[in-house]
Amino acid sequence: MRIVFSALFGLAILPTLPGADIKDALAPTGTLRATFLDGNPVQGRLDKASGIVSGPVADLVSDLARRLGVGFRITPSADPRAIMDRIKAHTADIAFLAFDPSRATEVDFSQPYSLAYNSYIVLAGSDIQNGKDVDRPGMRVAAVRGDSGELYLGRTLKQAQLRSITGLNPETAQKMLAAGEIDAYATNRQRLIEMAEHFPGLRVLPDNFYAVEQAIIVAKGNLAGLAVVNRFIDEARKSGLLRSTLERAQLSGVEVAPAR
Repeated sequence: MRIVFSALFGLAILPTLPGADIKDALAPTGTLRATFLDGNPVQGRLDKASGIVSGPVADLVSDLARRLGVGFRITPSADPRAIMDRIKAHTADIAFLAFDPSRATEVDFSQPYSLAYNSYIVLAGSDIQNGKDVDRPGMRVAAVRGDSGELYLGRTLKQAQLRSITGLNPETAQKMLAAGEIDAYATNRQRLIEMAEHFPGLRVLPDNFYAVEQAIIVAKGNLAGLAVVNRFIDEARKSGLLRSTLERAQLSGVEVAPAR
């Protein structure tokens, strides 16, 4: 049944469009061009030596391209701004990006395919025990400027000071924590766990402050392409593809998003 479905995938999604038009909606050049956030293991990983991309982005893009009957190319992007600019310039057909209302004014988001939980990391000896302890007067929280967690904290922190830093990475965040320049660093749990394993003397808080919706974006107004992507995510959820790709990637604090 899966082989039959794959062959008829496009027509099943949008019966009012011919198969060629379905391909044009997502891969007008004949190649499905995708991009994702380099350095975010929740989406995928890039092997710098070989150039090979692995993780959810690789599995999902390759399966979608196979169903469409086209080739694919995955190119990492440095930050969310670069991802959206590629979509808007039509140098990428789809991209992997965490949903945020401010971003949805520029691109169209699919339904989420996974939920990536965000938390904080602190010094092991810190008196901060949970997320509520972070939002207190005098607390300083660092996050990557433009990151989905940073955007969320900018709207929700009431008493703590948010330091939004362009290009902030775990190495710099660790140095800032050790120097007493910040009290906590906020990002997704997978990054934090890898950071704690790499730098002794750090502790990841047990609770989460935000469940980030990881989604696929297309150019604003590309309703046909968006419909194809949403149907693909539905089928990937039902078939177990989403669950299996997250399990293979061995991600912590990431789960399949529920159906909508």
